[in-house]
Amino acid sequence: MTLLIFLVMFITESAMEKLCPLRTSIDVLEGEYFFLCFPESMLHPETEGYTINWYKENAGRQKLIQKTQRIISQMNFLEFWPAELSDSGNYSVTHSNGRQNFTIQKWTLNVLERNKSSCFNKNHLTTEIQNAGTGHSLKCSDLSVNENDSVTWYKDCKNYENETERELDFKTLTVQHSGIYTCKILISHNGRIYHSTNTIKLVVEEDAPEAVTLEIVGRDEEIETEIGKEEILNCTGFLGYDMQEDASLYWLINETFPEKCSDIPKNDPLICEEELKKLHLGNKFYVTRLLQIKKVRDEDLHHNFTCKLQADEATKIKIVKLKKENTRDLPVHLFTTGMILAVLLPCVLIAMIVVCVMFRVDLVLLYRNICRRDDTAGDGKEYDAFVSYLKDCASTSEEEREFALKILPMILEENFGYKLCIFERDVSPGGAVVDDIHSFIDKSRRLIIVLSQNYISDTAIYELESGLHKALVERKTKIILIEYMPISDYNFLPESLSLLPSKRVVKWKKDKSLPMNSRFWKNLRYLMPAKPTKSNTKGHCNNLGLGSDGTQPWIGVCDCNAVI
Repeated sequence: MTLLIFLVMFITESAMEKLCPLRTSIDVLEGEYFFLCFPESMLHPETEGYTINWYKENAGRQKLIQKTQRIISQMNFLEFWPAELSDSGNYSVTHSNGRQNFTIQKWTLNVLERNKSSCFNKNHLTTEIQNAGTGHSLKCSDLSVNENDSVTWYKDCKNYENETERELDFKTLTVQHSGIYTCKILISHNGRIYHSTNTIKLVVEEDAPEAVTLEIVGRDEEIETEIGKEEILNCTGFLGYDMQEDASLYWLINETFPEKCSDIPKNDPLICEEELKKLHLGNKFYVTRLLQIKKVRDEDLHHNFTCKLQADEATKIKIVKLKKENTRDLPVHLFTTGMILAVLLPCVLIAMIVVCVMFRVDLVLLYRNICRRDDTAGDGKEYDAFVSYLKDCASTSEEEREFALKILPMILEENFGYKLCIFERDVSPGGAVVDDIHSFIDKSRRLIIVLSQNYISDTAIYELESGLHKALVERKTKIILIEYMPISDYNFLPESLSLLPSKRVVKWKKDKSLPMNSRFWKNLRYLMPAKPTKSNTKGHCNNLGLGSDGTQPWIGVCDCNAVI
């Protein structure tokens, strides 16, 4: 039993000596658990009645360290839970019997600032260099006393294969094992979790093989090119891990040597060979030589460009050929899409033009309605249209009369808000007819003439010619012709009427034209000035000489040869 107790004490003492840092300068990261300690074997043999004190140097004087929640001193341990930047300084531990002080050990502690963008500080790591093919272990320094504390390994700040042991074993090292390894130990204290880390930079060097195979970098190849294009062919040979002075590398064109390139490029031949260059990359040696082709000719497509590497009685070759670059066709889906678009776009464009032409009137009316366009504002005109309904007194037609005096006003005035001037309806007798006609036409934006075969009286001719003069010469009033009855012969009308655009003629088709949404009314509104629609609106000329008693409009007599 005594032997067992002695063995446990020996093992504990050995572990303590292993844990306690003997080096005088120590680096530790801020925010991590750390401790200073010394093995009990360093105490004076006569320790009875002695006390152990920890000191930190402050302004050249030794200051006794008092126990706090963060810094705890107990016998041969001084613990930091955790270390802070302010803890940097010189530390010492003594044991005293009240009369004599004996210094046991001294340390210089450097607390390093943590790198917030990495899991380690480059100033807080050790480097281990090993050869590939050997076995090796990375040891997590004894950062805690308790062997049951959790351990995690990281490589280049990423969790490494879920390793949780204090030693990371590699049976056979390779170059890929090189990296920065960090061991992290989690320690529980007073209900909180603290950690300590140790970082090791492992460098695995690859031994150079004793025998190296001479080789040319790359395989035989065919290069796509174009006639007249410049090409530079590169040939590089690997010599191994020692420069071989007798190594030679050169180009052949169909087993003949090309000319050498000069220092003046414009004097060089079409194909020339540059000087040999030697390269040393790491521990490997290469030689390289370029072959310049200023302009690719058709005959060059039939040549073999051969690169030869010779060293130690060994020869390696590489053959390069030139071929015409294949013209790449468009992908099928792109070609198909392009063809469809090429066919559809003109069709869509033509369809849009046809629609715009066919429904020009509807589109214009829609635009006016949406934009509330008003062409009558501020033009000085008083009436939107002067309606001329003229006929021979000997051939009275009630239909024409009803159309001019009832249908036109009912639709244009009451439903679309236009202001019409109908001479027969609005003007009382007693004035100078010719002057009145001229005055009202001048005040109107349009002259609407209900045209039929009966349109032959002198007054009608004057009215028409007056309107034509203003439309064609003065360009003040636009004429709208309503063909109430089909007219086969226009010879009875003035020749100047033929100068009016045919599109200003609107044909009345009786019952078919009666609905307000018929083509007749749309065409008529299209020729009228743009004006916001106002329902149930009436407009009349001022009744010349008409009193407030509501005198009936003047119809006229046959002696004036017209009813206006």
